[in-house]
Amino acid sequence: MNFLRFATRRLLEMAATLLGASFVVYGAMYLAPGSPASFLLSGRSASPAALQAINEQYHLDDPFLVRYLRWLGQVLHGDFGRSLTYRTDVSALLADRLPATLLLVAMALVIVLAAGLLLGRIGAVRGGATDSGILVGTTFAIGTPSFVAAVLLQGLFAVKLGWFPSSGAGEGLGDMLWHLTLPALALALYLIGLLARVTRSAMLEALDSEHVTVARSRGVPERQVISRHVFRNALGTVLTTGGLIVSTLLVCTVLVESAFSIGGLGQLLELSTTTKDFPTVQAISLIMVALFMAVNLVVDLVHPLVDPRVTLGSRRSTG
Repeated sequence: MNFLRFATRRLLEMAATLLGASFVVYGAMYLAPGSPASFLLSGRSASPAALQAINEQYHLDDPFLVRYLRWLGQVLHGDFGRSLTYRTDVSALLADRLPATLLLVAMALVIVLAAGLLLGRIGAVRGGATDSGILVGTTFAIGTPSFVAAVLLQGLFAVKLGWFPSSGAGEGLGDMLWHLTLPALALALYLIGLLARVTRSAMLEALDSEHVTVARSRGVPERQVISRHVFRNALGTVLTTGGLIVSTLLVCTVLVESAFSIGGLGQLLELSTTTKDFPTVQAISLIMVALFMAVNLVVDLVHPLVDPRVTLGSRRSTG
């Protein structure tokens, strides 16, 4: 399939999916108990005239479809509305909180890729006690929820040893990297175990393949066999987990940011959901859906470059 045609088709599919997601995201908040008006009144009683004024200001009396189309039109112009909690534009609120979350997710992703691929490769190649040790370690990692890892790391390295800050996102790149080290480790721990297991399984399967046997019979050095024939072929399988890894990072960042009081999008989403800040929740949810879909698109485009057996539009091997 032509690369340009495939990319265009996927972008159109993304646009259609985002449109559907926007409808679900917008409608889901209105199915929850309570209303923006009750939050704005903070539990106080109000006269019918005051309540009517609030409804008119926020268009709460308009039919649902009218409100959705108005919101969608604003979003397409980069306007996510006004936060009910912070009384400011949601776009400005997101711009202030987004850098910390993006840096946290990026740091966690680097840790996951570096540690997961390395451990999986070592376990598959060396076997024996080393492989058994890695299996035990990855089992522990997979069984440790992000919020538990956050509490353990915070208690040991921040409170007891004092090596890292216990809260906040820091200011400036260097300070932010220092502040976000423990949160990134807490966020990455589960996925390190997952990726190491996937890498190990894919490499063990590749080690038993015919072309590896042929390469060895021809006298190709073992290091080249592992790098060119085993690890590279395994990367195709590993790459298909990219969407799962990023989606898990985005979901778990809510818990980790709250534990470390980072003040990014994750913590903002938690607070906004609690206070029924509809515009903020809708904006963050839509951004997370868009990020997840963008990652899947990148995976689909890169996969054929990593594994020549895979063609555009299919993550299955052609043989």
